[in-house]
Amino acid sequence: MKNKCPLEGVVIDYKDTELLSKYITKFGKITPRYYTGVSLKNQKKLALAIKRARMVALLPFVKSFDPELRK
Repeated sequence: MKNKCPLEGVVIDYKDTELLSKYITKFGKITPRYYTGVSLKNQKKLALAIKRARMVALLPFVKSFDPELRK
């Protein structure tokens, strides 16, 4: 039996930064489906909402920067 999508029945909105930040890594990248278990349809909606939230400055493009990682 397949697992149910955790976002099933949830309205994905770009203004809901609390929900969107759960699906972003600590470096600001969108977490892939195979980690989150989100359906393809909802993953596309989620990615679009995250990109919109970044464009209107509700979410940062990069969450954290550690200069030690560049060495």
